[in-house]
Formats: sequence, structure tokens, C-alpha cells
Amino acid sequence: MWPVSALCAVLEVARSGFYAWRKRAPSRRRVCQQQLLEEMQAIRAEKHKGSYGSPRMQRELKSRGHAVSKNTVARLMREHGLRARTARKFRHTTDSNHGFAVAKNVLDRRFTARRPNEKWVSDITYVWTDEGWLYLAAVEDLYSRKVVGWSLGERLTSELVSEALRMAIGRQLPTVELVAHSDRGSQYASGSYQRLLASQGITCSMSRRGNCWDNAPMESFFATLKKELVHQERYATRQAARQSLFEYIEVFYNRVRRHSALGYVSPETFEEAA
Repeated sequence: MWPVSALCAVLEVARSGFYAWRKRAPSRRRVCQQQLLEEMQAIRAEKHKGSYGSPRMQRELKSRGHAVSKNTVARLMREHGLRARTARKFRHTTDSNHGFAVAKNVLDRRFTARRPNEKWVSDITYVWTDEGWLYLAAVEDLYSRKVVGWSLGERLTSELVSEALRMAIGRQLPTVELVAHSDRGSQYASGSYQRLLASQGITCSMSRRGNCWDNAPMESFFATLKKELVHQERYATRQAARQSLFEYIEVFYNRVRRHSALGYVSPETFEEAA
């Protein structure tokens, strides 16, 4: 440690000025930014919000009464090491080497919808537990990006995707023309799944072989799920994973999480405001 007198001499600062600076109350700007920082840390401590980057953080702060710019939020996060989590590389579960008929790509990357139940996208992902794999099939409505149907199972079967579709149908009760898009995996091309679509008058659409961009919104949801939840947990049992996934999808993702494609409101809020 250097004595104060020596430091003041080097910096050409009067000792009286140094002590006056130490006793001076923090500026209003500094107090406001400290309060913002504490609020940001509290938000990141809330379940599943630790991955919020500056755009979602700024919207969350605004909803809590803080008038703050995106640049200020980004700077504070950068200066204090509040980094958003990044997604790991995505691994596909699709097996398109089968003898079933494959549908055309009716959706054709048109990922916006004018109303609910106009366009649904579906896919399957996997979750590791100490008891083995647990597979998740999900259905997302492109109008509100809400997960309208999902199911969990220990095996990759056609029944897994059919259960998710049945949940979506039972929850949404679609009454107008609907397109359901998926990859061309054997589960989606199977006779049982195709019969379920036909029985409800739903048009089937499938991605081109090996083209993940044809189902980008569903891939995005799974990447978010892995980043914000699955990669932060270790599940001792499949039941623990089931409970965790239920809470994330139904309590957080659909009702709370701010979605960039919806103007940073949640799917439920977007539907209610429409």
C-alpha cells in the first residue's frame, strides 16, 4: 500500500480534495445505476431468467417501472459480467430412412400466421436423466409461439408425437383450415399419426431432407429450452425431469417468458392482447 500523501503528490491532487471526495455522497446517476444493477441481479436470480440478454432484460426492467435504454442495460451487464447463456450444438433425433410416404413442404418457411390454429410446427428432442433418456415431442402455434401440445416418453415412437398432437387439438379445438408441419421422420410419417391428422382435416407439411431451417421456430424453441433449463439441471429421475419440463413449458414459457418475435411479451399475453 502506498501512503495517501505519495499518491496525491504523483497525481497532483491536494490531500484535502482527496478526503473531501471520499466523504462526498454518491451522485444521483450512480445511485440510480446501482439500483438498476441490483434489480437486474434479482431478475437473473428468478427461475429461468438467468439467460436473459440485454433486450429481454431491458423489457423486464421497463415492466417494473424503470425507464432505461437498451444501451445502458447492455453496458451494465457487460461491466458486471451478467452474460446471457449460449446454446450448445443441437443434435437431431430424426430418422428419415423409412418406407412411409412423405408430404410436401406446404409451410415453405412461411413462419408467420394471421390467427391462432392456422399453422403449427412440431418436433422431438431428448433430455438425459440418470435413469436414461426422456424424449419430448412438442407442438407450437406460429401465431403466438405458444406450445399448445407436448408429450414425454422413454422411447421415440409414433404414439409420442400423436399424444402431443392430441393435446394440441384438445386444447385449441381448431375449427378452420390448419397446417401441421414437422420433419419427415418415421414418427411423423407413420400411419397412426397421418390418420390422426386426416381425421381432424389437418393438412400435413414436412421439411425437406436434412434441412433444419424448414422447421426453424421449433428448433429455436428446443434450443431455448436446453439453454435456459435442461443444461442447467441434472435430473436424477425421469419423473424429476417431467415435473421440471411441465413447469418450464406451462408456467414459464407460455405465460411469463418474453418472446422476441412477439414484441417481447409472452405467448399468453400476446393472445390476450390480440
